[in-house]
Amino acid sequence: MLNRFILLLMPALLSALPAAAVELSGNLVQGAMIVGRTAAGSRVWFNGEPLLVSPGGEFVFGFGRDASDRAMLRVCPPGTQCETHLLAIGQRQYPIQHVNGVPERTVRPPAPDVAARIAEENRQVAAARAVVSERTDFAGPFQWPVTGPVTGVFGSQRVYNGEPRRPHFGVDIARPKGTRVAAPAAATIRLAHPDMFYSGGTLVMDHGHGVSSTFIHLSKVLVEVGQEVAAGEVVAEIGAGGRATGPHLDWRMNWFGERLDPQLLVGPMPADKAQEKRND
Repeated sequence: MLNRFILLLMPALLSALPAAAVELSGNLVQGAMIVGRTAAGSRVWFNGEPLLVSPGGEFVFGFGRDASDRAMLRVCPPGTQCETHLLAIGQRQYPIQHVNGVPERTVRPPAPDVAARIAEENRQVAAARAVVSERTDFAGPFQWPVTGPVTGVFGSQRVYNGEPRRPHFGVDIARPKGTRVAAPAAATIRLAHPDMFYSGGTLVMDHGHGVSSTFIHLSKVLVEVGQEVAAGEVVAEIGAGGRATGPHLDWRMNWFGERLDPQLLVGPMPADKAQEKRND
């Protein structure tokens, strides 16, 4: 189920965007991804930075976990006066989550050789997320990659083995090791790593215009870099590698360096019937 609505001519959320200029869909809150549609050939800026606009007039931007309460969108349709709009961004309250039983080696400061490994793995992930492709799969719809109990949510402050750490930037779905997981939308595979220090098996999928999905803690990665996958295509199996206390899928989304909340795109967790069929 797609949890998005059209933000058009709704003054309480958006400053009167004319239908001829731009249409936005999404939730104007921290962690949200916003998909825009405007006239072909338009130029668009978000907070002063130019956005890639598809030949059909589609573009995308997002708000990070701690985004301020205001953002600026400027749209210049061809042959028409440019318009600037102030967006009011809803502020969220995030829970604190205590996670115990994490492997101690992933919590304490790493040894120099491990630190070098972590730095290189971070570089690989950042490079995969920085790809700017002309895919427009970000326009959706998105679907849950696996169904099951949600055990971790976007934005929560994580305390590992009693030690405060960075916030959690994904959504965790608990399933047994080996459970197959699917692409949440069509994508190109940009990173397929069998075992990273913090994240175990790691997969980065490019949905276009800087929007990516990342799956971590995988036991198996079933696709290769450069491969194109369809929405719902099986791409990996759940595991418990890296900083994890048990098998689960950690699904993260980015718009370049901005962390996004996947749950804002897919809505409530559905029943497990589709997943049961996938694992038959």
